[in-house]
Amino acid sequence: MFGLSELAIILIVVAAVLAVKKLPELTRSAGKSARILKSEARAARDADEPGAPRVIQGETVKREDPDTSTGSGSGSRG
Repeated sequence: MFGLSELAIILIVVAAVLAVKKLPELTRSAGKSARILKSEARAARDADEPGAPRVIQGETVKREDPDTSTGSGSGSRG
């Protein structure tokens, strides 16, 4: 007669054999869920720090003085 440990091993093997087709889909879904959870945790952590400035890399744009700007004032470019 089978003991409890042998029966558990047999059930695990049967479940693994039957779940082989679904395994890639399940792992893909778990990976997507983990990425979503990480991004939401990061967003919540960033929201908790409202005083911290956010640095966005880019280029510096110099403003022109309104007195020295050239143009007809019509707002059209061309």
